[in-house]
Amino acid sequence: MSKLLTIFTPSYNRAHTLGRTYESLCRQTCYDFEWLVVDDGSTDGTRELVEGFIAEGKIPVRYIYKENGGLYTGYNTAYANIETELNVCIDSDDFMPDNAVEIIKREWQARGSAAYCGLCGLDFNLKTKQPLGGYFPEGLNECYLPYFFAKSLHIGDSKQVMRTDLMREVAPQVGFEGEKNFNPYYMLAQVGDRYPLLLVNENLCWVDYQEGDSMSAAIWRQYFNSPRSFAKLRRLNMSLKHNSLPYKVRNAVHYVAECLIARDGQWLSLSPLKLLTLAVSPLGAALYLYLCYRRNKES
Repeated sequence: MSKLLTIFTPSYNRAHTLGRTYESLCRQTCYDFEWLVVDDGSTDGTRELVEGFIAEGKIPVRYIYKENGGLYTGYNTAYANIETELNVCIDSDDFMPDNAVEIIKREWQARGSAAYCGLCGLDFNLKTKQPLGGYFPEGLNECYLPYFFAKSLHIGDSKQVMRTDLMREVAPQVGFEGEKNFNPYYMLAQVGDRYPLLLVNENLCWVDYQEGDSMSAAIWRQYFNSPRSFAKLRRLNMSLKHNSLPYKVRNAVHYVAECLIARDGQWLSLSPLKLLTLAVSPLGAALYLYLCYRRNKES
């Protein structure tokens, strides 16, 4: 019988942390899942490590190798190959609590339906043992994904368990040549704006941030390494119906700055909110100068 859940892990040169992820999956109190490792061109023995996991036969493991292309391309590969109803990304430096799959199965069977795009649980900081951004507001049982940011309902990373059929409707995420820092939130937000998520106020993932090589690290350089990708994400945020006006204003300011970095002469014509974008363009130009200052200061 088919499993309920695919846990997928995009990985690039993380052989030194993948073992911890694997061991956490072997300890699960519910085995209604398979693990999909998407190797983004690793050169550190990741293939041999995962082949060893497969040979042990403790849990179902699939391994896919691809040329290095960045995190979002790992998501694209995963969505093209997942066969289960639900999926969740567990990063290669993170791992799941022993009862995480049990929680996901229990909550989806009890509350899930075609009216929802999935579940959203909490990420816990491994060092502090506390949820990133705190717990969800008491009494809030469901929420559209953009509301987290637009209404400041939960400031911090959380763990989305998504319906595979809906993610395939928005995948693959199309990026730009030479730009690898395109946040996969671009796909999650599109689905999470159409259907609400069921909220689960429990830990689904232990997060252990690695210095220097996560998407959140060196953000100032990323703005310059992938400006068209950031601009495309800002355009999406301006167009989502469940984003608030103040949040759209903020994204419009960033959009102008990132278009200046990209030297994109179509910045106004491509904006979904042209009048707003034009109105905040002086602020966007100021942000662009500040980003240049920060990049030069940190280089």
